[in-house]
Amino acid sequence: MGLNDTPSSDRIHIGFFGQRNAGKSSLVNAVTGQELAVVSDVKGTTTDPVYKSMELLPLGPVMIIDTPGFDDEGALGELRVKKTKQVLNKTDVAVLVVDAAKGLSGSDRELIRLFQEKEISYIIAYNKRDLLESDEGDRTVSIMQDSSDEDTAEKERATQSGIEIYVSAKLYKGIEELKERISRLTVTGNMKLQIVGDLINPSDFVILVVPIDKAAPKGRLILPQQQTIRDILEADAVSIVVKEFELRETLETLGKRPALVITDSQVFAKASADTPRDIPLTSFSILMARYKGLLETAVKGVAAVERLKDGDSVLIVEGCTHHRQCDDIGSVKIPRWLGQYTGKQLNCKTAMGAVFPEDLSEYALVIHCGGCMLNEREVKYRMKCAEDQNVPITNYGIVIAYMQGILKRSIEIFPHLLMEIED
Repeated sequence: MGLNDTPSSDRIHIGFFGQRNAGKSSLVNAVTGQELAVVSDVKGTTTDPVYKSMELLPLGPVMIIDTPGFDDEGALGELRVKKTKQVLNKTDVAVLVVDAAKGLSGSDRELIRLFQEKEISYIIAYNKRDLLESDEGDRTVSIMQDSSDEDTAEKERATQSGIEIYVSAKLYKGIEELKERISRLTVTGNMKLQIVGDLINPSDFVILVVPIDKAAPKGRLILPQQQTIRDILEADAVSIVVKEFELRETLETLGKRPALVITDSQVFAKASADTPRDIPLTSFSILMARYKGLLETAVKGVAAVERLKDGDSVLIVEGCTHHRQCDDIGSVKIPRWLGQYTGKQLNCKTAMGAVFPEDLSEYALVIHCGGCMLNEREVKYRMKCAEDQNVPITNYGIVIAYMQGILKRSIEIFPHLLMEIED
């Protein structure tokens, strides 16, 4: 998989924030070296967040996000500010763009408060430094020299107000220094958890159970399946991909005991029945929950299924938007299985894509998808929203395994989680 093929969920998300006309879009264009964002002297030119996947040296694959002005006004302005706040939930590094001639505004300070509240690393980029140079000469040049000195952390002024740097998008001054500072604040890919590579050894066989039905995309595998295959290859192991009705025969004729069977959650029961008990079994969704930092919370949260009562509301969340099939897993299958398992009349609601309600108080349980299209920060934000409001949250793979009586088996590869399951 080349850099251009890196999933957006695995890219470092860099968000540019600030007031209207601070030069956010101009700075985005300067940093990316592309005319990514429309630039105008008219306030509020950027009306919706603009996303661009690209390779940004020295970082590698990143997602650049240009946001509307945080000081936008009126009814539409409030909607734009709300969208900007949603972007914060997926931002790994924030760049606060400030008009150097005007200094920090009230809305800038509100953004800084949000960065700190959400524990987002951030940089304050004082843009339009060319205007200051013409007005204030040596004093500003001295400040800028201090801000670009790489010898000491003190000269970066990395205080609670963030790292500060003076730049000019117009004259391309300070742009390389800004990129260097962004790179210092990011977590390198070497520190990221693997999907499955740390659970297997070189030359191991791993069988992947992949149903090909009406819901399967034409001509390709879904993202978790692609990522898992890549992870197995990088571990120098062997992946064998089969459909659910081919699993039993494959196991009988393989000639070597596989180290692991990974199945699509929708055929969990059949995969469990066809896989001998001494062969570890789990699902793509469970592995993705671990990869995104949700697994332990999801295992704890699934017990709430037993407490559901008639009339309770359950929120079922898809991290992406897709065309729903007649037997869609989120909107049809899981609600049906929940009703059958609990024997209760439940009110199942769905949310898709970037939509995630801040107020979860009406729900007795949140069931999230694997989150393959969301980055780790956004998944953890959603998890924290639920935890802060004492609303149990689990995910597709966990709840399906639980209702089919095979949850314990499906997480045996993570022994520390078994104690979370009540006998």
